[in-house]
Amino acid sequence: MEIIAKLTGPGGEFELREDDVLGARLPVFANRARSLGEVLTRSAAHGDRDYLVTASGRLSFAEHAAAAASMAKALRDDLGVRPGDRIAINAANSPGWIVSFWAAIAAGAVPVGYNAWWTQHELEYALGHTDPKVVIADEKRAALVSEDVLTIEKDVPSLMGRYPDAGFDIPDVAEDDPAVILYTSGTSGRPKGAVHSHRNLTSVIEFHRFSDAMKSVFGGDPSALRYLLALPLFHIASLHNLAVPRLATGTAVVMHMGGFDVDRVLSLIEKEKVTNWGAVPTMAHRMMQHGDLSKYDLSSLTAFALASAPSSPAFKEKFQSAFPPARGALVDSYGLTESCTAISVATPIDLAEAPGTLGAANIGVQVEIRDAEGRPVPDGTEGEVCARSAYNMIGYWRDPEATDASIDADRWLRTGDIGVLENGRLRLTTRRSDLIIRGGENVYPIEVENALAEHPGISECIVIGVPHPDLGHEVAAVVVFAGDPPTTEELTAFAKERLAYFKVPSRWHITTDPLPRNATGKVLRKQIETEIS
Repeated sequence: MEIIAKLTGPGGEFELREDDVLGARLPVFANRARSLGEVLTRSAAHGDRDYLVTASGRLSFAEHAAAAASMAKALRDDLGVRPGDRIAINAANSPGWIVSFWAAIAAGAVPVGYNAWWTQHELEYALGHTDPKVVIADEKRAALVSEDVLTIEKDVPSLMGRYPDAGFDIPDVAEDDPAVILYTSGTSGRPKGAVHSHRNLTSVIEFHRFSDAMKSVFGGDPSALRYLLALPLFHIASLHNLAVPRLATGTAVVMHMGGFDVDRVLSLIEKEKVTNWGAVPTMAHRMMQHGDLSKYDLSSLTAFALASAPSSPAFKEKFQSAFPPARGALVDSYGLTESCTAISVATPIDLAEAPGTLGAANIGVQVEIRDAEGRPVPDGTEGEVCARSAYNMIGYWRDPEATDASIDADRWLRTGDIGVLENGRLRLTTRRSDLIIRGGENVYPIEVENALAEHPGISECIVIGVPHPDLGHEVAAVVVFAGDPPTTEELTAFAKERLAYFKVPSRWHITTDPLPRNATGKVLRKQIETEIS
């Protein structure tokens, strides 16, 4: 604690002080950058060090800065992008995705990460919702967009080299201006665009720099860290908490491209001497099922984190037995798209002392457990998890009603999750009661139910998550028909036209019996879950 006090106290490198943030007094890092543009400009000083590495190539910090400056000039001068315009990115992971993100920042625009697994129907909604000036997509997803698109494969490399002598000419922004929009599944049936400000992202950078500084206190060398990026860039885990902070710290991002493949990923870790990896439990499960992993030299891997989806203490124990790099190094965390980074992190010591914990609140984060009336409750009492910090999003894009429902006047974020604080550590007891987390992807039942309700023969339906050994949960639907029902194949085809593949039910229960309800007419969800699990 003395070390933390020295680092974060007055005059410390990570000094925390109270300041006004959108009308609330919050702890902020005094020495943070004031915009992502400032972070990008400074990054060129890292020179020839690796920034982006793939199995087939690498891009240094200096090369990345030149590419982003060239592309930013092309966006402004050739394509008419102006400050505040949105630039949509709809693509699988690639270095071009990240260069496009930073070029949008350099042009003064707001990059918007679209979920690359969306169907055309979902994509059309997002295009109308964020109204981008420019759409950047890989060739596979460009086919889903009717308007002009810049392709990752051809157009982005051309723009990266069009103005080789370009420097940065980044428009001024206020700290609490929008910097990026990432979509999260919507409880009302539509995805919501979480708006993260420049302050949000530069604060996340300081959180990661502080974590690096703590490593160095105990003899580590943060400059030698190499981070594996194997989760989608349209999630905060890969973009906000990996690609962005590592541009500031001058450390390498080793990117796995394509679907998750155990052999390809472990070969990449071995070849590039990866030190840190953040994975979802589905990836961990597939490694456990893969068989003998001893043929790979994974000695460089000294930190392994599970994130994006919950995992049980029993699963963690089995995984550590099967995967040596996780032994004594495994950490777990809790966060949301809305919180921009982790709200809490459970260290190896936390997990050993309190299996199932999600750890203490991160530096700069305040956590409270509140009752149904919004009042804080004592330690050990169950209630809604609420968090406040300079990391939290500023709100939802063009949705003030949803923003007001999620963030109060004092900037407390209502997570919708139920949990308890025990000796300063957070433990969840219910994860957004209806939320299905399938392989790390959030699926809100109401969105799937709304899509299925468009079927002319369905009189009512309910969608739930049921346990799955690989994905964590799979999507199951109970559909009620008044007349002759269609086949499961027909229902699956109907859903696939309207929903991303991970939202399409893989289990169907077709019936003519009405859904069970209580005296007030509410569907008995728990009873249905028990019956079909």
